[in-house]
Amino acid sequence: MNKIKAKIKFKPNSFEVLEEGDHVLCAVSKKVIPLKDLAYWNVDLQEAYFSPAEVKIRYDQINKKVDK
Repeated sequence: MNKIKAKIKFKPNSFEVLEEGDHVLCAVSKKVIPLKDLAYWNVDLQEAYFSPAEVKIRYDQINKKVDK
């Protein structure tokens, strides 16, 4: 890994690399996600997630705000 953070545009079924790099950071856990392993993201929020666990955390955070 070159340790260069990529800038990504997330699309519904893919993503576009806007600035070259080899990883992104999880929006929830801040874990490094190699681009070759990137599988979870939110198009509306333009966020990447390390795993389904982080997806659930963000989902719960968003829905908690809506309920208030």
